[in-house]
Amino acid sequence: MSTYVKKLVKQAKAASYKLANLTTTQKNKALESMAKSLMDNRKAILKENKKDIEKAIAGKLKSSFIERLSLDDEKLKSMSVSLEEIAKLDDPVGKLISTSIRPNGIELKKVRVPIGVILIVYEARPNVTSDCSGLLFKTSNVGILRGGKNSFYSNKIIGRTLTKALKLSGIDFDAFFIVENTERKIVDELLKQNEYIDLVIPRGGETLIRKVVKSSYIPVIKHYKGICHVYVDKDADLEKALKICVNAKVQRPSVCNALETILIHQDVAKEFLPHLKQEFDKYSVQIKAGQKAQKFLKSAKKATQKDWSTEYLDLIVSIKIVKDLKEAIEHINFYGSHHTDAIVTENAARADKFVNTVDSACCFANISTRFSDGYQFGLGAEIGISTDKLHARGPMGLEELTIYKWIAKGNGQLRT
Repeated sequence: MSTYVKKLVKQAKAASYKLANLTTTQKNKALESMAKSLMDNRKAILKENKKDIEKAIAGKLKSSFIERLSLDDEKLKSMSVSLEEIAKLDDPVGKLISTSIRPNGIELKKVRVPIGVILIVYEARPNVTSDCSGLLFKTSNVGILRGGKNSFYSNKIIGRTLTKALKLSGIDFDAFFIVENTERKIVDELLKQNEYIDLVIPRGGETLIRKVVKSSYIPVIKHYKGICHVYVDKDADLEKALKICVNAKVQRPSVCNALETILIHQDVAKEFLPHLKQEFDKYSVQIKAGQKAQKFLKSAKKATQKDWSTEYLDLIVSIKIVKDLKEAIEHINFYGSHHTDAIVTENAARADKFVNTVDSACCFANISTRFSDGYQFGLGAEIGISTDKLHARGPMGLEELTIYKWIAKGNGQLRT
């Protein structure tokens, strides 16, 4: 095991120096080749994905998990388009952040550069293999990608398809490495390789992320769970609020930016809640209601203290009535995961107070939490949504996958 890992990380480190020398034109050509290759090989990819789905069904895994695992023509097309969009985006590598001339004549520049070798540890979603490979490649970072055992066949075929596309585009070295060994010991070994790996980004459930953070010798950017809220203010347009809540919950309930808790001002609860329940019933959404909300939602289950800090990733929602904006903000800052939270209101002052006071990576006014997404932000595909506050926060696109260096040029100056 140790021999395998050591060989892998040494190859990745050596490749990072080669990748740093590629031009933007070379990288874009390769990304376009990768995008085309996904569509050209879609039958083979879907065949391998079917193996993973059949195993998941046989293992009686949750339907929400199987949904994240599943690929189809539409999802593959989306993965391909994502790579094409990454190719069109500006390359941050080499971008000048600042420049100055010091009094002694030294020219000083701050320039964006790749981070180096990045380890991605993830679970069910096979699209992560494609999205992360594309983002890392565009930013001249070498990726070591280790997916979960439940997506083994999908990740393997996608990785090999993309690697072959690189070769066809003229790249004569491996620019990312898909770890095809699913033994847990592999991750433990990789997390010790701080001499060769510069950063770790875990993608998955809270259990996976906490395990990675606890075991890693390498800096970790955390993408913790998404306990996302929508607060319906007393000055909300209730028709707008209804549509936003339904979209945020049901459009794709298995993702981290889906709505988990709705907070409703006490002045509009009586009018709003019956309509909300009627809409949620259409989608078989299970409601867990706080004590005050149960008055208007007789058939709802009683919400427990645990529910306020639970990421359901399913057609389940918690609902609580609050007395004012202050209570809503306090609830979100206490129970939330600092991911994405939204207010629905026609009161501009209250909207401003909400977005300025809620301590989350993404704070929205009058839009669905589902817009918390790198593609929606114009970043292309995202590496994830960081709930950290250092280096990167929120959807991580290309710039967030770079760091900077200082370059100084002079003419023989000496310090006195």
